[in-house]
Amino acid sequence: MTSESIRLDKWLWQARFFRSRALAARVCNAGLVRVDGVTVAKAHHAIRRGHVLTFPQARHIRVVRVVALGTRRGTAMEAAGLYHDLSDAAPVPRIAALGPLPRSWALSK
Repeated sequence: MTSESIRLDKWLWQARFFRSRALAARVCNAGLVRVDGVTVAKAHHAIRRGHVLTFPQARHIRVVRVVALGTRRGTAMEAAGLYHDLSDAAPVPRIAALGPLPRSWALSK
């Protein structure tokens, strides 16, 4: 890996999308992250400035463009300078938010 790239899990942690680097690695290894539209299943995938990342975070699907690589996990202000947010502000709806279940689906007691 050159100085012009950084591990995907490390960047996600430095940019404060995940609380721990282990959690970021777990999301990466589960194949839940796309880099420029291509699914990545390895936490050690090298990313560079200009790459567009798509990944789940809580109830949101985040789409961000990498602006800087960073050198450490700094403050939230520093982390915000590492990316440009391209995602919608609308959360992903949960099944319960779609409405009540039909009566035929109700569990009998």
